Amino acid sequence: MISSNVVRPSSPVTFTKPSHHFFINACPNLRPNLLLTRFQAHHRATPLKSSKLSLKPASQIQHSIAKLGSFNRFLLHSLELSSKPINHIVKAASEANPEGESVAPPKSRSLKLGLVFGLWYFQNIVFNIYNKKVLNIFPYPWLLASFQLFVGSIWMLVLWSLKLQPCPKISKSFIIALLGPALFHTIGHISACVSFSKVAVSFTHVIKSAEPVFSVIFSSVLGDRYPIQVWLSILPIVLGCSLAAVTEVSFNVQGLWGALISNVGFVLRNIYSKRRLQNFKEVDGLNLYGWITILSLFYLFPVAIFVEGSQWIPGYYKAIETIGKTSTFYIWVLLSGVFYHLYNQSSYQALDEISPLTFSVGNTMKRVVVIVSSVLVFRNPVRPLNGLGSAIAILGTFLYSQATSKKKPKKVKGEKSS
Repeated sequence: MISSNVVRPSSPVTFTKPSHHFFINACPNLRPNLLLTRFQAHHRATPLKSSKLSLKPASQIQHSIAKLGSFNRFLLHSLELSSKPINHIVKAASEANPEGESVAPPKSRSLKLGLVFGLWYFQNIVFNIYNKKVLNIFPYPWLLASFQLFVGSIWMLVLWSLKLQPCPKISKSFIIALLGPALFHTIGHISACVSFSKVAVSFTHVIKSAEPVFSVIFSSVLGDRYPIQVWLSILPIVLGCSLAAVTEVSFNVQGLWGALISNVGFVLRNIYSKRRLQNFKEVDGLNLYGWITILSLFYLFPVAIFVEGSQWIPGYYKAIETIGKTSTFYIWVLLSGVFYHLYNQSSYQALDEISPLTFSVGNTMKRVVVIVSSVLVFRNPVRPLNGLGSAIAILGTFLYSQATSKKKPKKVKGEKSS
């Protein structure tokens, strides 16, 4: 055996004569010029006699050593990659499907929809409860409705400033087109709040379930045509609301008219939005609602000062005397404002995830949940005929949503109906 130490003692280069095996234990920092110099010096001192080993040129040795260094770095890089957690690799593999899209499992989608509906219902219940609690001790709906729009405006401005929600590009034409829907939204909101201050929450929601009746009537006046099934579906709504109104224990004319005017306001808002905002489809539903809220605040607050501004300070002291704690009153007012905006925001998010038919059914069931919850919390007396009328009205709303889903859209000239 012939041995030549060409590097440190821990890194020998050994040549075995019988088998001609060539073992090299090198590191990436091995200097090829030093290797060649020591090898040539040792070779002159101890010549190889019977060895069949043929030495390669110096350039080839340098090239081989460089390749070994590259190979060593490759191994280190491979070990570094393989040291990642296996769940990262599995995740990357599951996300990289042939089409480059990630497919959400049906269970996760159902869970997400359940969460959205749960939040929507919960937030609506909390709003109705604390809104009514405030109005019971501070019966000034114009100020409370203005505060709720103020909270919603601040909420949207924070979302836009923190870039949690993309802020739409606003133009003069967009603001002009939005003036009508914002006005009708203001009418619908303040009328509902006035109704809540006069009658039970359950009664207001029963009357508000008659909104499809006004939708069909106003849309027909403006040129839409509905099949006979839709017209038949609104009959139980009218019958149920009438029966509930006649048998309502807390019946009040202002409360009834407030709920009816609220229906008119929201229906006209929807119709006007469809006709005036067709050219602004790049604005999503949540941003649209945010700008409607801001404009509605400018509509409502000056009128609120004129209608009941002189009564706010005496009413405030009376409310504090009734409730006993100032902080409790502030918390109730704040909760009514925050959850008013949150439940509307959740409704827009739910509409983005589901079809309009499913949304209508969910909205119908939401009224049932709110009515039952308000009766349990405030313990409002409910007569049997009143409960029957409420059930008939809710059933009619459900039938209306089913009938409108089967309505075929009109064919526009040059366009195929899908």
